[in-house]
Formats: sequence, structure tokens, C-alpha cells
Amino acid sequence: MDLDNRGHVLIVEDDDHIRRFIAIHLDGSGFHVSEAATGETALESFEASRPDVVVLDVMLPDSDGFEVCERLREIDTEVVIVFLTARGQDLDRIKGLELGADDYIVKPFNPLELTARIRTVLRRTRKSGDSAHAVLQSGAIRLDLTANKLYKHGEPIEATPKEFLMVKAFMEHPDVALTRNELLNLVWGEDFVGDTKTVDVHVRRLREKLEEDSSRPQRIETVWGVGYRWRKDD
Repeated sequence: MDLDNRGHVLIVEDDDHIRRFIAIHLDGSGFHVSEAATGETALESFEASRPDVVVLDVMLPDSDGFEVCERLREIDTEVVIVFLTARGQDLDRIKGLELGADDYIVKPFNPLELTARIRTVLRRTRKSGDSAHAVLQSGAIRLDLTANKLYKHGEPIEATPKEFLMVKAFMEHPDVALTRNELLNLVWGEDFVGDTKTVDVHVRRLREKLEEDSSRPQRIETVWGVGYRWRKDD
């Protein structure tokens, strides 16, 4: 990730007026901004400049934004992806998050909220990347805070920035029942105003990656009526 203080945001939006509106606002807020009107142009621009954040529309003229999200994740597991779309149905939100998006904002939107969410994600991701060398270990799971790497049985596991931060939050609070709101605060920041379903989606993805049997989780336990608990395994 580019640690330029400004932060580089790629805006992928086919509506010229909306794209320019977002670009002007983010530029005025101190970000370096690139623009793309199609999925293919976005992927080409991403390969060339490797931005820190991609603000991605779902409905693009040449491809589905979900498909673009998948291809971005194949190229770079650490880039922050924020969907900004008129499609606000729960199924679309869940699909976007399951494909690796870090956030999902529905149009019409407040540009100040968009900026705040981007700043929160960058601040927390960079803080994690700048940590002094430290490793968290819980049984077969190891988290390298310096290299931003997640391992299971010594083998690297691909994890998005939010997945990495969620594992970190769990491992720093072993055997503690964390509510969904507490996890939102720890991973997304206290100024995040999204849906708590975001937590459930990320937990489901992590179980698929970290559990021996995701249908019978042993590491990330559900605490009914509360939230989730990381089972300490020395």
C-alpha cells in the first residue's frame, strides 16, 4: 500500500457527473484521485498505479462491479474496496462483502460520510502496517502484524484488510464475547455507521478460511444473543 500521506483513490463510476462530483470532493479533502468509467479501464488503471482505495460502482457499462471486485482481489489482497451503488438490497450488500469489499455505501450518499469512511479504513490499515514487529499466535493461527500476513498451520492465508483486522481484534481479546457493535468499533472504527450484518459476513468468510469445518466452528464461536468469541488455543 502506498503510504503517501494523501492517499490514492481510484473512482470507478460510469456517470460522468457523479464521478466528477466524487473526484472534486475527495481532491478537496486531500486525496490523490484517479478516475475510470468502465471496468476494463479501472483494471488497467489499477495495474498501472496501484491505488490505496477503489470506490466501485456495481452497474458498469462493460462489466458487473462484482466481477471487477473479484479481479481486483486476485491482483491485490490488501487494496481497500468500497462499493458505492444504487443497489441497496441486502443480498447485494452481502454479495459485495463476501467478494472481498471492505464497505458498501448506497446512493444517494453524503460525500462527507464517504470521505470519513475512506479515512477510517486508511488510518486503521496503515496503523496495522506500521506496528512494531509483533506476532499473535493462537494454536495453528498466526498473525504477523508487521508483514500483515495471516497463517494457518504455517501456510499463508489470503485475507482482506478487514479480515486481517478482525482476526487481530479476536486474537487480542481471546475468550471474550464481543458484540457486533464492539467488533465494528474495533475493525471499522467508532465513526462507522454501516450495518452490523457486515460483521456476520466477515465472520462467515473467516470461518471458511480458518476453521477445519466451517459448519462446526471451533475457533470463532457464536455467542447467541451477544456476538462472537475467539476460542483461545495455546
